[in-house]
Amino acid sequence: MRLSRYFLPVLKENPAEAQIVSHRLMLRAGMIKQAQAGIYSWLPLGFKVLKNIENIVHEEQVRAGHIPMLMPTLQSADLWRESGRYDVYGEEMLRVTDRHGRDMLYGPTNEELITDIFRSHVSSYKDLPMTLYHIQWKFRDEIRPRFGVMRGREFLMKDGYNFDVDKASALHAYNRHMVSYLRTYERMGLHAIPMRADSGPIGGDNTHEFLVLADTGESEVFYDSAILDLKFGDRVVNFGDWDECAAIVKEWTTPYARTDETHDPALFEAIPEARRKSSRGIEVGQIFYFGTKYSEPLGATVQNAEGKPVPVHMGSHGIGVSRLLGAIIEASHDDNGIIWPEGVTPFHCGIVNLKQGDDEADAACEALYAALTAIGLEPLYDDRKERAGGKFATMDLIGLPWRITVGPRGLKNGVVELTSRRTGESEELSPEAAIEKIAAIYGKIVG
Repeated sequence: MRLSRYFLPVLKENPAEAQIVSHRLMLRAGMIKQAQAGIYSWLPLGFKVLKNIENIVHEEQVRAGHIPMLMPTLQSADLWRESGRYDVYGEEMLRVTDRHGRDMLYGPTNEELITDIFRSHVSSYKDLPMTLYHIQWKFRDEIRPRFGVMRGREFLMKDGYNFDVDKASALHAYNRHMVSYLRTYERMGLHAIPMRADSGPIGGDNTHEFLVLADTGESEVFYDSAILDLKFGDRVVNFGDWDECAAIVKEWTTPYARTDETHDPALFEAIPEARRKSSRGIEVGQIFYFGTKYSEPLGATVQNAEGKPVPVHMGSHGIGVSRLLGAIIEASHDDNGIIWPEGVTPFHCGIVNLKQGDDEADAACEALYAALTAIGLEPLYDDRKERAGGKFATMDLIGLPWRITVGPRGLKNGVVELTSRRTGESEELSPEAAIEKIAAIYGKIVG
């Protein structure tokens, strides 16, 4: 993409309404624009990152054997009355009435709707296990929406639901989701810690939240610092192997890590003092096992091996897709702007032409742009007639991981400058060597 043809409405000054770093930088980098309190339009740069995050979530869900679908944003109130949640959910639920006088709601979550789909089409234990998920917009009418996409009213969320014949099978689904989430967050450059948490209005006995440590987090968290040394890495997992998934979950849940709602001071004090840590955390996902909480009142049963009808055991699993943008920025920024991890960056690298209009510099930039595009990468070429300082400031603000700077002086020596946004380190390389290095970072082959 050429910046002269792109819609990138960056701001030079910090918006007065932005209280935290991610909100401020998303507004300044031209990623979002507020439509009304807690509701945002996603501008091109923000939308690209949102889709990158969504794609990673999809890939890891499918890798774990889960089946994608799509449910509507509006739901019938009758289903929620059937489960008993319609009157108790609270004022966060946006209730509406259609022209025929039917009570409806803008879905804050989908347990009732997915259970109705399941009970309409599945009747035998032979069709289990089954996990269905979708990525869809949700609405919760927060009393005080704030912090940009971190606590908005409208948000994009992945929510998945498992259906199993018994508790043991459902707990394997719980473990499978935890493993898939660990992979998902690491691919986004995040260290999201699974912490035992409170189930809230979803209900259930087993639940873990995934939290990213940040000063602006809404939750107080307590943890054993040993958990920060854990890395999922590139290990290949057989998601059908109960023991393998359980072992990974044990590895990640043995070190103490809890939110303030479930904090146990006595257990915490048993940790060596040097490893006892407290901080703030941003919730980016949560998994639940709630047994037959929804299947019993909604009549979601299957015939078991003995031919008897039994309610299915269920769990739900959510990832805040839009919230993740804010969490990534909170965890990865500096005074100059965002620092995108390679896994979610809107463009793989930036190209800065220091002397737009110079024949040699223009030709070199065009050649770099064409070569990177040819190997499947997407560069952002700043071809504006703008001073060098302004171009560098824009690149730092929007946070692309790598920048190639091209100018007449370097070209006389046959080199361009490759700069890492994260470290600030630069090196002079031939254009061919710069392309090869960026290609290797993203797993592309030059040739």
